[in-house]
Amino acid sequence: MKRLAVPFLLLTLACQRGNATHGKELIDKYGCASCHVIPNVEGPKGMVGPPLAHIASRPFIGGKLQNTPKNLEKWLQNPQMVDRGNSMPNLGVTQSDARDIAAFLDTLK
Repeated sequence: MKRLAVPFLLLTLACQRGNATHGKELIDKYGCASCHVIPNVEGPKGMVGPPLAHIASRPFIGGKLQNTPKNLEKWLQNPQMVDRGNSMPNLGVTQSDARDIAAFLDTLK
């Protein structure tokens, strides 16, 4: 039983943190680059939203939320609920997709 504990714990942590590689793919799916300049992401270089370089090092998300993985997921899923009237639309990002996108954005330190 103890032999399974460590791999199970690692799998659980990986699931909680999300998959950064998949998150990068999802950024393309949701069209994030149409509004943001995002390092290591091909496509348009939108200027509507702020550039996302170093987003993992910023203290706040959208100027409203402390920058934590859970808060970033919350913002990605429903930015209008966090700050009604901001420029970022609700894109229908699922909870699992938000987790993976947040994991990718966390690599942008």
